Amino acid sequence: MKQFIDFIPLLLFFIVFKIDPRVVDIGGYQLSVGGIYSATAVLILSSLVVYGTLFIKQRKLEKSQWLTLIACLVFGSLTLAFHSETFLKWKAPVVNWLFALGFIGSHFIGDQLLIKRIMGHALTLPEPVWTRLNIAWIGFFLFCGAANLFVAFTFQSYWVDFKVFGSLGMTLLFLVAQGIYLSRHLHDADTTTPKTED
Repeated sequence: MKQFIDFIPLLLFFIVFKIDPRVVDIGGYQLSVGGIYSATAVLILSSLVVYGTLFIKQRKLEKSQWLTLIACLVFGSLTLAFHSETFLKWKAPVVNWLFALGFIGSHFIGDQLLIKRIMGHALTLPEPVWTRLNIAWIGFFLFCGAANLFVAFTFQSYWVDFKVFGSLGMTLLFLVAQGIYLSRHLHDADTTTPKTED
């Protein structure tokens, strides 16, 4: 669910981007709507609203949410300041690769793999399965970053569509594959968990 919350600002970004550029009068102020730059402004504002609401409600944000928000503010602000969409094209690759770096780092730092820290409260799995799962997430984030970068600078007329629907599609496929993989190993965890007498 947390992953899909991240797509709310992205979907709003997509909707505004697809609007034919026009100038609208709101309360006596003329605003440009449609196209990459107004979509970027909506991305920044909606990210602040979504994550701000989560912060007020939960009294905290997870590290991944902080990273997403900061990246949005930095790359979005640079895009608007320099009037260049190149900065925004780098946002998805950089964020994905930083996530991959976090999962890689957990193999060497700390007493638990990052995936186990995230999902360990809900699942009991053998250690080799946690390791394979962590490596799978590393591969997923590396691939997503490379795919976003390739499309953004090779198929420039489609990069926004891919940024929204390609990212969402890849995430859904990966989560389904992870679910199938986990379903095969949950019984292994059951046999390793000691049973208690009533």
